[in-house]
Amino acid sequence: MMLRLLALCFLVCAAAAAPCQAMDLFHGDWQYPRQLPPAFRNHCSVDRFSGRAYCSDRCGADYQFYYCAPDSYACCHIGHGYCDWNGFVRCHP
Repeated sequence: MMLRLLALCFLVCAAAAAPCQAMDLFHGDWQYPRQLPPAFRNHCSVDRFSGRAYCSDRCGADYQFYYCAPDSYACCHIGHGYCDWNGFVRCHP
């Protein structure tokens, strides 16, 4: 009985903490210019396929600048980058 109660308490605590962590660290696969720090809001354009705005910050044609933290930012193909659960930029094909 005590083990079940302990497991239930653990699950409740984990469920309550998960949404807060997700909002802080995971930004999905698209970052709009307003989500970037002002220093990186340059070379902005609109994607011709999705119609969404993005910034490339000197990344080059067909690349989008992604920012997750002061020490985690990178260039990925447009719409193919994201911030993982640890707060690091990842690019997927």
